[in-house]
Amino acid sequence: MDCDFDEENIDKVARCMKALSHPLRLKVIAALADGELSVQELVKAVGTTQSNVSQHLTIMRDKSILSSRRVANQVFYRVGDCKVLDLLALTRKIFCQVHGNGGPPQPPTDPK
Repeated sequence: MDCDFDEENIDKVARCMKALSHPLRLKVIAALADGELSVQELVKAVGTTQSNVSQHLTIMRDKSILSSRRVANQVFYRVGDCKVLDLLALTRKIFCQVHGNGGPPQPPTDPK
């Protein structure tokens, strides 16, 4: 493992996970997985108001999860750290993968 879970790293991971722990923020990250989008494009992608999206974008930008750039009157966002995309991919693999029975993975049964 290339990351020691010392106090500094634990705090960094906890801050990132806390910032991502809202369903709308996960939708935003998923929408940005393929590349940069404008605020207006994100509003359409996640299906809520511009005000709501902007609040969540600010939170994630302040935590260095997202980066932004301004072109005239438009602001474009992208994922600022590829590790966040790795985390999203792993989360999808763990929680969203469909298994043989059509549902999420089940815990092993007790062999008693």
